[in-house]
Amino acid sequence: MPLVQSLPLGRCPHCRVDSPNLSCIYRHNTNNSEGQNAREWGFYQCRRCGGVVTAWTPAGTSSVVEPIEYFPGEKQLDDSIPERARAYLDQAISSIHAPSGAVMLAASSVDAMLKAKGYKEGSLYTRIDKAKEDHLITSEMSEWAHEVRLDANDQRHDDEEAPLPEQGDAEKVIEFTRALAQFLFVLPARIQRGRAKVAVSGNTPS
Repeated sequence: MPLVQSLPLGRCPHCRVDSPNLSCIYRHNTNNSEGQNAREWGFYQCRRCGGVVTAWTPAGTSSVVEPIEYFPGEKQLDDSIPERARAYLDQAISSIHAPSGAVMLAASSVDAMLKAKGYKEGSLYTRIDKAKEDHLITSEMSEWAHEVRLDANDQRHDDEEAPLPEQGDAEKVIEFTRALAQFLFVLPARIQRGRAKVAVSGNTPS
């Protein structure tokens, strides 16, 4: 079989562990309805988290090759997110297997987003509530922020009374942080680019 036995990815798309051990557990060949576009598929299991990555290469090659494409692909954060917030969020996603660190990094990303919008005074939750009062974010997003373990002070000060976050806690915080980045930066940037295209094409509604 020409596909490699071990998929050479920098990180597992599921658990984001560095240099994952992704071993092939199954192979299958396909083609389209006309019998063309023959492809060989490999199914690779991460030995750490158990997640499966599928990959393909054109069938019929004689030498062992790396895949043309794999699924799920690496999730890239949008460039419209401010650099510092984007870096913290990317590190949080990569640290999902270390929940305490991931929570702190995600909170730092939210902190950087709020500062980029001019909210620099008070605690993280105080600034989130102020952003809600100013209609920068919705009431639902503010409530969501209070529901997840976003406040990382417990972790930074090693509060003995606070339970250590688990991976599920980190996943919820990261999900909120991603959504906040979409709401504050990604969607507005897309709308602006869309309006600019309409203006250039001369199709602005009268």
